[in-house]
Order: sequence, then C-alpha cells, then structure tokens
Amino acid sequence: MRHGGKILIDQLERQGVTTIFTVPGESFLAALDGLHDAKMIRTIICRQEGGAAMMAEAHGKLTGKPGICFVTRGPGAANAMAGLHVAQQDSTPLILFVGLPASSVADREAFQEIDVKRLFSSFVKWAGVIGAPHRIPEYVARAFQLAQSGRPGPVVLDLPEDLLGARIDVADAPAAVIASPSPSPHDMADLQARLHDAKRPLMLIGGPGWSMAVRQQVEAFAARFDLPVAAAFRCQDYIDNRHACYVGHAGIGPEPALAEAISDADLLILLGARLGEITSSGYRLVEAPTPRQCLVHVHVNPDELGAVYHADLAINSSAANFAACLAAIPAAGGPPPWAERRRDLRNALEASWTPLPTPGALQMAEVVTALSDMLPDDAIISNGAGNYAAFLHRYFVYKGFRSQLAPTSGSMGYGLPAAIAGKLARPDRTVIALAGDGCFMMTCQELSTAVQYDLPLVIIVANNGMFGTIRMHQERQFPGRVIGTSLRNPDFAGLATSFGAFGQSVTSNEQFSSALRRALGASRPALIELKLDPEALTPRQTLSQIRGVIP
Repeated sequence: MRHGGKILIDQLERQGVTTIFTVPGESFLAALDGLHDAKMIRTIICRQEGGAAMMAEAHGKLTGKPGICFVTRGPGAANAMAGLHVAQQDSTPLILFVGLPASSVADREAFQEIDVKRLFSSFVKWAGVIGAPHRIPEYVARAFQLAQSGRPGPVVLDLPEDLLGARIDVADAPAAVIASPSPSPHDMADLQARLHDAKRPLMLIGGPGWSMAVRQQVEAFAARFDLPVAAAFRCQDYIDNRHACYVGHAGIGPEPALAEAISDADLLILLGARLGEITSSGYRLVEAPTPRQCLVHVHVNPDELGAVYHADLAINSSAANFAACLAAIPAAGGPPPWAERRRDLRNALEASWTPLPTPGALQMAEVVTALSDMLPDDAIISNGAGNYAAFLHRYFVYKGFRSQLAPTSGSMGYGLPAAIAGKLARPDRTVIALAGDGCFMMTCQELSTAVQYDLPLVIIVANNGMFGTIRMHQERQFPGRVIGTSLRNPDFAGLATSFGAFGQSVTSNEQFSSALRRALGASRPALIELKLDPEALTPRQTLSQIRGVIP
C-alpha cells in the first residue's frame, strides 16, 4: 500500500523525471514526502512560483522532456501562470501540478480555492483534476502524453489534498509513447519540384522537436543546395551561425536585407515554426491568410497547418522525420540561380555583426561581441525581454546547439530562472544570463536559489535606469512626455554580494573582459552590473534620435 503522494512520485520516476522545481505548499505535503525517498529525482526549492515555472519551462526547452513544477493553490498557481504562458507560446512541454484543498470542501471557496480548470484551460493543452487516488497513474500518463504530442505545450494537473494522503494499492502506468508523423513520398517529391522551379527560395526554421541530428541534416541540405536559411524569433541556435547558408534572424527589427528576402521569396520553406507576429514582422513580410510567396509549411501538429496561413504544400511531420528525408532530394548540377542572392544575404549578416557606435564609455554592442568571442562554443545564453536583448540577438554568434534560452512570448524576468535550469541540466557548460534592470528585478530573488545550489553561473545586468522598450515606444509616440518608465535601482553588484554571490560593476568597455574572466572563475554565482548611458537605447538609434532631437 502506498499513499497518493508516493504513487505520484513513483509515476514521475517511471516517466523519466529527474528534476522538480517547486515552492513548497502544505497542500502537497504528501507529495513532498514521496520525494524524500525518490531515487532519481532531485527537488529544487525556488523562491517564487513564477521563477519555478520558468525554470521548469527552460528545463523542458533544453532537454525536450516535460519540465515539472509543483505549486500550491490560489496565489501559488496564479504566480506560476507566467511560466505556463512562456511554455504555451514556445511549444515547450511542461506539467504544472497544483495542490488543491481537500475534495470534501470543494466549491465552498475554501482557503485559497480557485477553479483551476477554468483559470488555465484557455491557454494550456489540458487541465485536469484527479478525482480518485487509484487514477493517479492514469492522469499522470495522460499529462505526459499530451505535453509532448503534436505541438508540445503546458498541461496542468490538480491534486486534491486528501487524494495525496489516501493509501491504496494501484499499478503504475507505462511511460508515454509519442507518435511522430512523417512526410509522404508525394510530399517530398512535390517539395523537390517546387525547389527545382524556384529562383528566390528561403528556408525559415524554428518550432519544437529540434535536435543536434536535425540541425546537422538541415545544415547539410542547405549546403548541398546553397540555400539561404533564417531562424525564427529566438531560434538562433537551431543552426550554427557560422554556416555559410545562415543569413540571419527574423526577430524584432530584422536586418533590411533579410526582411526583403523573406518578403520577396518565391518559395518559403517553413520548417517547424508557426510564423508568428514577431517572425513575420506583424504579418507584413508574409501576409495572412494567403501569402504572396509559395509557402511550404512543415509542422508536427496538423492543426497548425492552415491555422493562420494557407500553405501551397502542407506537410504534417516532425522536424526530425522531415529532416531525415532531406538527404534523398538530389541537388541539381552546377550553382543554383539563387547562389549570388544567398552570398549577398550572408555578407549583409556578417556586416551587421560589426558593432555600431553608441553613446557612453560602456557600450552594449561591445559587451555582446566580447561575450561572443570569449565564451565556449557550447555556452548557454539566456535572456528575458527588453531592449538590451536586441543587442544580444544582433551581435552574438550562436555556435552550439541549444545554446539560446529565450522566451518568444517576450516575458520579462526569464533570464535568471532559465540560467538556473540550464546550469542544473547541463552542469558542464558555461551559463550566462542577460537581463535588463527592470527584467532582473522581476525574478532577482532566484539569485538565492542559485546560491543555495552552488551554481556557478554569470548574470549580466544591463542597467540604464529605465524600462527601455516602453520608453522607446513612449518617445516615438509621445516625444518628451515621459511617465512610468524611469527606474530607481539598487546597487546591483552590492545586492549580489548580499546574497553570497560575486558582484562587480563595470563602467567602460575596457573593464568588461577582465570582469567576465573574474566572474567565470568565481566558482559561485556571479553578477556583473553594466552601467549604461540611457541614450544608447537601441543598436541603431539613440534616445534623442527616437525622440526626434538629433544631438
């Protein structure tokens, strides 16, 4: 006989779970007791449920397996919603377990009671309440199946407190087996014919199910056809950025040459990505619902095909199975008609990596360039949201696979929790978190988590004393009428020291490289505060230029 909490944890071990991120709650004490004797699972105690859910999401993104998060009801579940939203928009497998009041007091608005199914069902793949202890294995197996199948995403399972304490004899369910659709021979023959007739093709990559094998197969295909390949928003690590066929990142404010190439393509091969609002530049580069381009859309979820864009060729396939079929497409003899176009796009990308001068003795472009040059090829770089990320996405050359942890949802506060999850999952790799001053303060309490678990990661805080992205839009629409975007910040280096981390402030380009070496060698969490000129608002424009006042 096992109590429900032990049954739950045994089922998680059977599914291959190795890490659980949680803020402990009394509503799942029996589950915590089950974790006490778990042989395979380590429990990471976090400081706030939003950070815990973001860690679980980053773990899922990095490993391809569902990230697991435990939170209590009411405010705990509400705090975790930020991480669920990241998982939903990033197609990341994640399972959130929520401890509920005892079923005997359900629907009485008991202490912290919320209707979790109604709250979450609009943006998770499934939200379920386990109604009886003998059904725990069934529900857990279903959660793992749904989180990973089709377009992966978040699932929520609710755990009534009395269910976890009940004792029962029940068999465990088997591990989930995920179906993996493949393209048909007709699909691949159709693609080959369209590629043969194209003059201005471009491949755009992103979405779920990527792996090192997929990356290598796509790189080999691109090289054989001299085919230009671009990454969807925050999927820059899907291909080695040094590859001759890589031509850039379709993110916020893409390089003009790449934007024109996407808009002007006569064949757009969309592999895995959804071609959302950011990647399509507000649905302008590729018009919805009927694109100007001939669109070949490959996606693991058939419901995504035609959901926004009508595809001339819709292929329901996982990225892995589609990439494996690419080797069978023979290349035509001689250079393709788009060879010069691919070369010009590549040259434009490489030219964009040369830092543009910006105001101040310390320049974000130089910082990111130094990071790109100094870090190992497989270093993991995480970030949240803010104008500082525009410098990262423009100037960092992603080399190793799964080296970018960034939310396509644009969630602030993501960088530090993601870095913690990255270092836990890949302890042998260098891990760097980038954050703005506003971004860092949203989850800065998780620095305590990094210290508690002795994680030698580095946080770089870009401090310009403002919510930079909002200020940018504010100055464009209401020049000089500033309200609500200025920040009065703490001494970030001193704050880090108070947590037990290494802390240092940097005020010039010359100081950064040595500060980074010290931080990397600190053998504990380290924070570098960048004191930036607020004029340096974007890689291309100063604050005064945006406002219309040219210095």
